[in-house]
Amino acid sequence: MTFSERLRREADPVWQASFEHPFVKGIADGSLPMACFRHYVLQDSYYLSHFARVQAIGATKADSLPETARMALHAQRTCDAELSLHRRFMNRLNITEQEKETFEPAPTAYAYTSHLYRAAWTGEYGDVIAAILPCYWLYMEIGERLKGKEPDEPIYREWISAYGSDWFRQLVEEQIRCLNRIADRASEATRNRMRDHFLISSRYEWMFWEMAWRLESWPADAARGKIG
Repeated sequence: MTFSERLRREADPVWQASFEHPFVKGIADGSLPMACFRHYVLQDSYYLSHFARVQAIGATKADSLPETARMALHAQRTCDAELSLHRRFMNRLNITEQEKETFEPAPTAYAYTSHLYRAAWTGEYGDVIAAILPCYWLYMEIGERLKGKEPDEPIYREWISAYGSDWFRQLVEEQIRCLNRIADRASEATRNRMRDHFLISSRYEWMFWEMAWRLESWPADAARGKIG
């Protein structure tokens, strides 16, 4: 069993919880309230803008020039593909420039990106790959599970199509192979760190659905009536 297979097996309970989350199931059958998806798009655009920066940090920590080039390309693809997808979503959801300018990340989005930065700045190349991989991999598995689903809402169909595509699978499989290469030559202490990063990110992925489903905001704001 490869290192990635062991991590995937250990993370399976929380991944199954993601598969069964009402946010994900609501996209599949079209029942997800648009307010939840709107909240998700704003938070995920914030998340991806930092995800790309973490990928760029990873490029500086790669062990070889080819790996540096590939990680830099992954960062570019995050900007070109996923962030452009979210820009289209924002236009269709009538998210205004003022909303973008006054946006504040929800606690979960802020905490998740902070976790990624901690793994990147304090760790090595393998720490970066382990921390970011659940985002890639889980979305790929969700996209494949939802293939063939045809919700009435076009924006949900586009979301399913993006993450169930062959090009996205190729990106994920490349990062899985990279994780295994690093783990094969890493010390036990490094592999243990990588495992911890992977499992924490997997938990945050579930929390991200929950954040969107519950329209999460900062508790003090909610207490003042500023929900959403």
